Order: sequence, then C-alpha cells, then structure tokens
Amino acid sequence: MASFGHYIKTEREKREWTQTDFGAKIGINSSAISRIENGTQKFSKSKLAKLSELFQVELQELTDLFYADKFALEAYENHCSDKVFVVAEDNVKYIKSTNTRQAELKFK
Repeated sequence: MASFGHYIKTEREKREWTQTDFGAKIGINSSAISRIENGTQKFSKSKLAKLSELFQVELQELTDLFYADKFALEAYENHCSDKVFVVAEDNVKYIKSTNTRQAELKFK
C-alpha cells in the first residue's frame, strides 16, 4: 500500500464514485478528498467508522492501515532506520503485558 490516501482513492474508484460522490457520502468536500488522496491533507480518524461502513471493511483493518501510514511517514520524516518498527513492536508487547490484569484464580 502506498499511503492511506492512495488506499481511499483505490477503494473509491473500485466503486466508481467520483470525489464529489464519495465526499457527500462521508461528509467531506471534494477538494478535501482530492488533498487526502494526494497526501497533502490527512484523513480524520473520527471518520474511520463511517469509512469502514462505506467500504464494508472491518474497522480494525482501517484503523491499522491509518496508523501504519502515520507511523511510517513519521519514521521516514525523522530518518529512522527500519529497526524502529521492531522496537515499536516490542514496546507494544511490553505495554500490553503491563496493562493486562491477571485473572483471579478461585480454588474449591
């Protein structure tokens, strides 16, 4: 995937929606849709649920694509090595493990 904006454009075109059609469905004007698709404007995370409904894809899949694009761009702009993603994955595992509550065991 090139970018989240490219994903939106591809999915919109599959449905043969113009930018105006798509904008009306999601509540964004067509010039903003153009900027989102070409990467000069970011898509609002508050619209992910509506996008999921329109494209008939799982919200989690869109959320993952949205943040992956955001993280990749941030890493690129800050000249990070590819190792940053391995470190980030390890950090997520650590955060999950420290925020998991242990189940209470009951013995008879």
